[in-house]
Amino acid sequence: MFPFNDPILLGSRGTRSSTYCSSLHEHCTTIGRNINIVNLDPAAENFDYPVAMDIRELVSLEDVMEELGLGPNGGLLYCMEHLEDNLDEWLTEELDNYTDDDYLVFDCPGQIELFSHVPVLRNFVEHLQRKNFKVCVVYLLDSQFITDVTKFISGCMASLSAMIQLELPHVNIFSKMDLAPRKKDIEDFLYPEPQVLLSELNQRMAPQFAKLNKSLIELVDDYSMVSFVPLDLRKSSSMSYVLAQIDTCIQFGEDADVKVKEFDQEDD
Repeated sequence: MFPFNDPILLGSRGTRSSTYCSSLHEHCTTIGRNINIVNLDPAAENFDYPVAMDIRELVSLEDVMEELGLGPNGGLLYCMEHLEDNLDEWLTEELDNYTDDDYLVFDCPGQIELFSHVPVLRNFVEHLQRKNFKVCVVYLLDSQFITDVTKFISGCMASLSAMIQLELPHVNIFSKMDLAPRKKDIEDFLYPEPQVLLSELNQRMAPQFAKLNKSLIELVDDYSMVSFVPLDLRKSSSMSYVLAQIDTCIQFGEDADVKVKEFDQEDD
């Protein structure tokens, strides 16, 4: 039995995960590859791509806020915990509609606490793995947010938090590169020099944080735990490269049979 293939899409608010899904669907349609996008955001509204599964069929944020009197964050946590309670029923029933060769993309809400503090997504991932899914995380970080070294380190720490919580292979992406006003400044963070980062960090922070700064830079550099791939939605080659990184993480296609084209032997 071949394993399913399943990237889980994470990112903070404003990283355009829905735009990423739309562009991914368009790109895969162009190259003749079938993907199924699953919405796990109970607050989502409109989509310009087909949604294979939708958490709003189980629970919606608007209904929870109205019936329970919760705010947006509390209501979202309630919705995700309700999803967790229905993994063996609703989710399993939905997943039974797909075959071993199907490729699913789960688009998650942008609240960072869902993948850094509470165990909802971790339990969701473990449920998928029990169903023989190969799972990886695609983590989106807004490139327009990366304006200086302090914000870059903050983004790295958020990504590391998700790595530790979920214990999955990660593909970290700088999104919105097509909208970034100064790409050169962002490109400097794709292959950062540790000593340069440390120097800039010390210049921006008080002297008492020098040891902390050094430890943070060593964590990012020595263990090579975080690196980012730029994504420019205007370029098909950029999406192809990102998709190849994801495929490598989940070993997509490695179990497929080799296709050999047969030729008729020509008569002498």
